[in-house]
Amino acid sequence: MTLIVIVLMRIATITAAALTASLLTALPAAATPQVPDRYAHQQLGWAPCPADKLPGLECATVTVPLDWNNAGQGKDITLAISRLKSKNPTPKVLFTNPGGPGGEGRTLPYAYLKRERLTATHDIYGIDTRGTGASNPMNCGGQATLGWELDPRDHSDGNLDLMLDSARLGREYCQVKSGELGKFVNTEQIVKDYDLIRQVLGADKINYVGYSGGTWYGAYYATYFPQHTGRFVLDSNTYFTGDWKQSFGGQPEAFERRFREDFLPWVAKYDAIYHQGKTAEDARSNYEKLRAGLVAKPLTPNGKPFGPTDLDGVIVQALYHKQSFTNLAAGLAELNEGKADKLAAIAAVTAYPEPMLATLFSVLCNDMPWPGSEDDLIRESGENGRKYPLIGYTKIVQSCHGWKRPPVKLKHPDGKGVPPVLMVQSDHDPATNTALAEKAHREFAGSRMLRITEEGDHGIYALAGNPCADDIVEQYLIDDKVPAADLSCKGTGLPQP
Repeated sequence: MTLIVIVLMRIATITAAALTASLLTALPAAATPQVPDRYAHQQLGWAPCPADKLPGLECATVTVPLDWNNAGQGKDITLAISRLKSKNPTPKVLFTNPGGPGGEGRTLPYAYLKRERLTATHDIYGIDTRGTGASNPMNCGGQATLGWELDPRDHSDGNLDLMLDSARLGREYCQVKSGELGKFVNTEQIVKDYDLIRQVLGADKINYVGYSGGTWYGAYYATYFPQHTGRFVLDSNTYFTGDWKQSFGGQPEAFERRFREDFLPWVAKYDAIYHQGKTAEDARSNYEKLRAGLVAKPLTPNGKPFGPTDLDGVIVQALYHKQSFTNLAAGLAELNEGKADKLAAIAAVTAYPEPMLATLFSVLCNDMPWPGSEDDLIRESGENGRKYPLIGYTKIVQSCHGWKRPPVKLKHPDGKGVPPVLMVQSDHDPATNTALAEKAHREFAGSRMLRITEEGDHGIYALAGNPCADDIVEQYLIDDKVPAADLSCKGTGLPQP
């Protein structure tokens, strides 16, 4: 399964550096529900985060109701949050989210260490949303990725049954093993958690930077709490005015575009180094040859199997950020020689933690019904696979069929009555299809779009090293300068080997 995930790999790198360097009309204000005093007036015990995990940040926990529809009458859970504190005595409040949905958020403030104007004006908060990270975690009994080794291109009856049964069973594991918590991990509960944190901090409004799956939460928070919405940056956008199935449904086309129009021409340009072929089509043919070899005989680097789905997964992860192209190309060059040590090492580093996957499944499957049937999955998988072979076939396991969905009815985000949000989107974003992001822009009233041309990175502000984009975002966030119209910046180009 391909995830709408964002900066986890990149933030891991930033964190390592820090360690070594010491998706209904918005409610009016009067309709905001009353929060019981024991939540709204709790004191946060800020203290230095563990030096071996989050050096230089402050950490705290926040108590929230397990079920906001039964606040104060039922069980509680805790959320883990971090803070990069500003030296400004009267700072603004900036919430951040790395995407997923379900990505651990407490490391995200590290991404802004070099954004001096931002850190001078804002306390920056990282939040592990309910279900993930150091907050009350979800789990799937070790079965979150059940069946992911099965080749989705194989549409034999037996393999189709295995894939559908495995995906359904994996989701059942997640629901059973996560117990009562899993019923209450959804967008509505999460944005209400956010607003409680705002209240506890004593902030009238929050600013926000959300990437990828975090753009969904940002749009919904603004819909539920427009009166507390400040400057919201939605970077690398889900189809938050639509549904999760549509958002994920745009990925096969987007990843194929990134692969064929960015990576393959780039690696062919440096064929003397990477030996993948002198043209993009030659390089694509070589990928198909390498993949077919792994179908016939998987490799076992470090004693662990490495097959065709592992190869696809490594390629997909590298397509998120162009700085990963060189490591992927080197791994493919090694695979030419029948070895997969480099690729297996990349796969190990980029593996998703189980609480994130459990939270991802819960948000997607609890938020709204998943249209269609399993017969539709088989048909759509074949159609998408033939057009977009890199990940098009994986639609066979991207569903919520069999999920026992609780009675959740989200308000519809349309932007009416919401302060103008700033959407940032690169042309060739692989994980959040640009055509769907543009559709969300048209359907979310008052939004502005900052388009990054000649670029395919997923995650731009403070992550892609684009001075033009960073400056426009900070004029909006810090100086309250709302663009009068949509804007664009040029991308920074592909890397040298």
